[in-house]
Amino acid sequence: MKFFSAAILLLLLIFGTGMEPMVVEARVCESLSHNFKGLCFSSTNCGNICKTEGFSGGVCRGFRRRCFCTKHCV
Repeated sequence: MKFFSAAILLLLLIFGTGMEPMVVEARVCESLSHNFKGLCFSSTNCGNICKTEGFSGGVCRGFRRRCFCTKHCV
């Protein structure tokens, strides 16, 4: 029984030290821009408009080329 416990402890030490810490990525929330008018072809322009709406950036997406504002969710 002592040998079995020692073997389990040794395995935990070997595999436990090789594991990397968990990295949690923030989710990105999207919302359709309220101030952007027309078709969206420039994500830079979309991002600038979204920053005036309180978001961290924006991207052009979809078949209808609309501006979606983005921010990190909690």
